[in-house]
Amino acid sequence: MPIERTLSIIKPDATKRNLTGLINAKFEKAGLRIIAQKRLQLTRSMAEKFYEIHKDRPFYNDLVNFMISAPVLVQVLEGNNAVKLNRDVMGATNPDDADEGTIRKEFAKSIEANSVHGSDSLENAQIEISFFFANIELVV
Repeated sequence: MPIERTLSIIKPDATKRNLTGLINAKFEKAGLRIIAQKRLQLTRSMAEKFYEIHKDRPFYNDLVNFMISAPVLVQVLEGNNAVKLNRDVMGATNPDDADEGTIRKEFAKSIEANSVHGSDSLENAQIEISFFFANIELVV
């Protein structure tokens, strides 16, 4: 199995409720290593640029407003098939559809306030990681 890296964001709804440790424990229990991590208050321009792929979708402005509403924890996770494993640990975007034991089933408040973001492909993981981290910050 290939060792991969993926981006994870613990979103404002989770940081406001002090859930970062519980969420990180789920990543680590699943076999993902946290190799970079920082707490940020996203600016509007940062959030708009990061979510630019959704610019023409009806939820874009609400998403940007939500992501700047409180600090986030951005991190790089590493492990075997990290992109897929992270998405499995997160659960379905809609917490009502998420499997028991997943982050979104346990902690998400709604489809919008779903506690975590994770890269959806290896290609996007590389783009997203470089948005927040320099190579020197990725410590194995």
